[in-house]
Amino acid sequence: MEIVRFAVAGLVANRLRSMLTMLGIIIGIAAVILLTALGNGAAQYIQGQITGLGANSITVIPRAAGGSAGSTSGASARPLTSEDAAAIADPQGAPDVAFVAPVVQTSVPASSGRSSTTATVVGSTPDYFPGSNTKIAAGRAYDAADLDDARKVVLVGRTVADDVFGVGSVPVGREILLDNVPFQVIGVLEARGQGGGLANPDTNVLAPVSAVQSSLTGYGNLSQIVVGARSTDAQAAAESEINSILDRRHSIATPDDRDYQVISSRQLAQVLDQTLSAFSLLLAAIAAISLVVGGIGITNIMLVSVTERTREIGIRKALGAPPSAILGQFLVESVILSVLGGILGVAVGAAGTLIPLGEFKPVVVPSAVVLAVAVSVAIGVFFGGYPARRAAKLRPIEALRRE
Repeated sequence: MEIVRFAVAGLVANRLRSMLTMLGIIIGIAAVILLTALGNGAAQYIQGQITGLGANSITVIPRAAGGSAGSTSGASARPLTSEDAAAIADPQGAPDVAFVAPVVQTSVPASSGRSSTTATVVGSTPDYFPGSNTKIAAGRAYDAADLDDARKVVLVGRTVADDVFGVGSVPVGREILLDNVPFQVIGVLEARGQGGGLANPDTNVLAPVSAVQSSLTGYGNLSQIVVGARSTDAQAAAESEINSILDRRHSIATPDDRDYQVISSRQLAQVLDQTLSAFSLLLAAIAAISLVVGGIGITNIMLVSVTERTREIGIRKALGAPPSAILGQFLVESVILSVLGGILGVAVGAAGTLIPLGEFKPVVVPSAVVLAVAVSVAIGVFFGGYPARRAAKLRPIEALRRE
C-alpha cells in the first residue's frame, strides 16, 4: 500500500505530464476498439447482403464476350437458353438441384397514365421468389396458372410503387403500363434498399416469364438462371452438376473456355472469409503500431521521471528502502498510467462506435475490450520495466551526489 501511495503521489504531482503520457495509450486502445468494431460491423453487413441473395442459391449468368475471365470469343460464346434451364432442372442430371428459375430481364418505362419512371422488369417462374429471397409486403405472388396462361400480372418494387402511384401507396388491383403494355398489379414487394454495390431491387417489377417474353422481350435468350440447391451442404455438388451439364451442352473443353459463370452464396461466403481475414490482419497491425507508440511514450516519460527524482531515490535508499520498493514504485506508476489510459481508451472507442456510418454500423467485440485492457496492463509492465529497474539499481551515494 505504501508503494501504491508513493506511486499515486508521484503521478498527481505531475498531472499534465501524466495525462499526456496516457494519451498515447488512450489513442492506441481506442484504435483497437474502433477498428475491430468496424471490421465486425462490416462482416455482419456483408453477410446480410449475401443472405439476402437467397439461401442455398446459385446464379448462372452468361459471360461477356471477350472478357478477361477466359479465352471464349464472341463468335463461339453461346447464350443461356430455356433448354439450358430445362436440362439443369432434370433430376437425372442434377439430383442436388431443388428448383430452377429461368430469368429474362429488361428495362422499360413504367407509368400509370400520370406519373412514370424507369423499371427493371424481371420475368421468371414462381421459384424465383425463394431463389432470390424476395418477400411480398402486400398482395400475392404470381403462380403456376399465371405462368401457364401468360397472364399480364406484376409485383412492383417499393420505389416503382412510390414513383408511379404515389409515396406509400398500395396499388394492388390497379393497372400499370410497361412500355405501354398494360399489366395488373397483384402485389408490392418488401422494401430492401440498395447496398453492397448491387442493383436496387426496389426498382424491379416481377412478372411471369411467359408474359414478359410474349409482350416485352420476345422469345430469345435468358438473362440468367437462378438455381436452388437442396441444402447448404449440397451447394458444391449442385455447382458441379450445373457445370457438367452446361459444359456438355455448350461444347466447353476446359473451365477457362466457359461462356457462362456460376455464382453461389457459398462462393461469396468464402471470398468474404478470405477478405475479412486479410482485413483483420491489417487492422491488427495498425492497432499494434498505435499501442507500441503509446508504450514508447510511457518509457520516455518514466525515464524522465527517474532522472528528475534521482536525489529522492538516493535519500530513500540511504534510509533503508530496498531496491524492490524503488522498482515497485516506478512499475506501479507505469501500470497505473497504462491501465487508466486503457480504460479511457475503451470508453473513447465505444463512444466512437455510436457515430452513424451510413449503411452499416460498427459492432463492439467484447473479446476485443477484454484484450485491450489486458494489453494495456502488459504495456505498463513491459515498457515501464526498464525505467523501474534503472531506478532500483542506482547506488545511494551516486544518487545523493546528483544535483
